[in-house]
Amino acid sequence: MTVWRKALAGMGAALAMAGGAAVAAEPAARATIEIRADAPGPVIDPEIYGQFAEHLGGGIYGGVWVGEDSKIPNIRGYRRDVVEALKALHVPLVRWPGGCYAEEYHWREGIGPRAARKVRVNNSWGGTEESNQFGTHEFMDFAELIGAKAYINANLGAGTPQEMVDWIEYMTSSSRSALAQERRANGRDKPWSVDWIAIGNESWGCGGTMRSEYYADLYRQWSTFVRPPGDRPVRKLAVGPSGDDYAWTETVMKSAGKMMDALSLHYYTLPTGDWAKKGDAVAFGEAEWAATFKQTLKMEELVTRHSAIMDKYDPDKKVALAVDEWGTWYDTAPGAPALNQQNSLRDALVAAINLNIFHAHADRVRMTNIAQMVNVLQAMVLTDGDKMVLTPTYHVYALYRPFQGATAEPIKVTAPDYRQGEVTLPGVHASAARDKAGVLHVALVNLDPKQPVTVSAAVAGLAARKVSGQVLTAPAINSINTFQTPHVVEPKAFDGARLASGGFTATLPSRSVVVLDLVP
Repeated sequence: MTVWRKALAGMGAALAMAGGAAVAAEPAARATIEIRADAPGPVIDPEIYGQFAEHLGGGIYGGVWVGEDSKIPNIRGYRRDVVEALKALHVPLVRWPGGCYAEEYHWREGIGPRAARKVRVNNSWGGTEESNQFGTHEFMDFAELIGAKAYINANLGAGTPQEMVDWIEYMTSSSRSALAQERRANGRDKPWSVDWIAIGNESWGCGGTMRSEYYADLYRQWSTFVRPPGDRPVRKLAVGPSGDDYAWTETVMKSAGKMMDALSLHYYTLPTGDWAKKGDAVAFGEAEWAATFKQTLKMEELVTRHSAIMDKYDPDKKVALAVDEWGTWYDTAPGAPALNQQNSLRDALVAAINLNIFHAHADRVRMTNIAQMVNVLQAMVLTDGDKMVLTPTYHVYALYRPFQGATAEPIKVTAPDYRQGEVTLPGVHASAARDKAGVLHVALVNLDPKQPVTVSAAVAGLAARKVSGQVLTAPAINSINTFQTPHVVEPKAFDGARLASGGFTATLPSRSVVVLDLVP
């Protein structure tokens, strides 16, 4: 530790923030970071960057699918602009068709000629009409189009084990069975790969209001019949807890832990913590800013405590903790489609903090799915007719691409607290990982909306010869990208980092995400 202290003590202040902009007049606070590049941790599974697409609001229709006859530029019915934006993110995995909608979805209604498909009422989301124009073939082709794996959520609440088994065979069998032949008759000769199958969704709530003991028995029954072809294995996911329901995790892991590949966890960031009045996506001040981060930082405790319970029954960590629904959730604006919300700089920092948490627990957290991909909740992109805009959250995922498949490195942050009223939060949040080429990537989040912070970092096990990076910030805490002004919140080159003896220094602008690349 003596060497580390000397390295930290010898570092000078860094230069100003990115893009040539001046640092705020208020002097920067100071923080220290220790990175152990000589003590590598687990690999960050790319599936931590998974997405979620549910049939609600504009999440599918108008967001992903417009049909081949649409005037909106498309690739076989898929919006070209959305496809290209998602491909650029290297989306590793997409979950579909829900969510709560999965528990009323019957896959046979979404195959065959589109003109002959049944129109259903979507009772999960406002009683809207569901045309079934986007079904199994459309989803699986879409996943292939953007280069993502497929995560299918089976209907446990209103379905049957036989329905699930038939669906898996229809999608994955290379045999001459009736179901495989039916798939071929519907236009797909080669079987698809289904990487994950979830047996139910939120079975404690919209998926059946079940007790954990009852769900665990159903999971044991249903999972027994998941028998994909030997050359196309399917990993099985069990419904896990909502938030801090640790008793659910205890029961399901004790009863069925040896029969699953992952256990889910759902947790949403509500600024108020109150489902009846969650808060506004854009009209907020610093009090709501601080309250939002207080809520989102609870993810650390949830992951830690649920992982500890899983360790009791799975000490070798064979079962992943899959945070397959997470993100910000605000009140929907009057007249807006279901769960449509704007996406501000605040959301960008929320995304970065959660990804940092997942990196720190990459030994157990090996898949997550932000809610959701397009037009719903904390979306990557927003669309309106033929217009599309990238959100601040999209840009965080773009900045964090190098972390996919990189090796997490231990990191310790010592920083002044950020205080707002009665809320006290750590002022700096961080993550570090080394990719296969040896480059060390360091993500730094300054939660303070007013004050910059100068970070002095000691890096053990890496002698960097070059440092570069990008920064994401904006003029205000509630800055957004709109169809008219799409570039308000987007990354810029960061020239505020300098190599120093044993590490580097960097001055982080207030309310910012900075990702640095240290090249050996």
